[in-house]
Amino acid sequence: MYNIHRQFATPKNAVEGFFLDLRAGFPIDFRCYPSEEIMKILVTGGAGFIGSNVVDGYVRAGHDVIVVDDLSSGKRENVNPAARLHVCDIRSDEIQGIMAAEKPDILNHHAAQVSVPFSVAEPVKDADINIKGVLNVLQCAVRNRVKKVIFISSGGAVYGEAQDYPTPESCPPLPLSPYAISKYVSERYVAWYRHAHGLEYTILRYANVYGPRQVPHAEAGVVSIFMENLLKQRPSILNHFPDDEDGMVRDYCYVGDIVEANIKAVENGNGIVSNIGTGCETKTMKLYRTIYEAVCELMPDTPSSLAVPQRQHARAGDIRRSCLVVEKARKELGWVPTTSLSEGIRRTLKWWAEKSLLG
Repeated sequence: MYNIHRQFATPKNAVEGFFLDLRAGFPIDFRCYPSEEIMKILVTGGAGFIGSNVVDGYVRAGHDVIVVDDLSSGKRENVNPAARLHVCDIRSDEIQGIMAAEKPDILNHHAAQVSVPFSVAEPVKDADINIKGVLNVLQCAVRNRVKKVIFISSGGAVYGEAQDYPTPESCPPLPLSPYAISKYVSERYVAWYRHAHGLEYTILRYANVYGPRQVPHAEAGVVSIFMENLLKQRPSILNHFPDDEDGMVRDYCYVGDIVEANIKAVENGNGIVSNIGTGCETKTMKLYRTIYEAVCELMPDTPSSLAVPQRQHARAGDIRRSCLVVEKARKELGWVPTTSLSEGIRRTLKWWAEKSLLG
């Protein structure tokens, strides 16, 4: 039996209250920071997990938002009704027409192939989406006089087995998968477009993101995988290296904090690469136990046999540990993460529980 209490923490400088998310059918925590300048922002991948949350944040901040998404993994119901959706592949010639018609001030590029195992198995397809797609939207941005691009990269991938740990932006990238390589190459292209064409940019290197609307697959989907399995009382699998059965170390950042970083990047952080994470190390086993305990509070009849996940060896492309230094984001963007792992898990679990109840 679900026991759901809707209690949400809200920053002091935010507008207090609940936001009824009609697409999900239940109240979610919301923070509204009115922007100093209203922008027209085009978000690629804006129907996906992170992108749709960012779109919601931009709408609440008063911006005019356009979404481009081919709906291959994103969902139409994720798109904020105040945003305009164009169903289109980022590699398509149609992007030019969309930008010419919409004339955005800002391009926020979330669209990507995000699976490390897929990139290992299909490196050409990964590059086709993650490099060719980026070049197409950057070319169109220049032609249509877009002022700035906010490019989403992966701090959890581009550093590889980092020499410095926790890892600052000054650490040389050592990408160990085609996905990580494509992200780093795209970063260099973004910087070149500023050099050659004056297209301003901010690059955000995300840690492992989790939260409402995350689907239970892909690289960063372990939180939703564990939650779905536990809510349906199914066993989970923990991937690990042979010398550490507690799994890999990751930096898990709640999607609400990610949204705030994207809002800050509209007006701040020009010409920088910035890590976006928590700076907190979490092994997979600790993550699982945190989720399991939260599920037990919600569903006291959860079997004790699920307290320990099954084990499986690490996959090709997995790295042992990843944790980011986020001081640069505080200084350059004016951003800090505010959501603890336990609080983020609690909020995400409530979304999953409501989703299950609503079918």
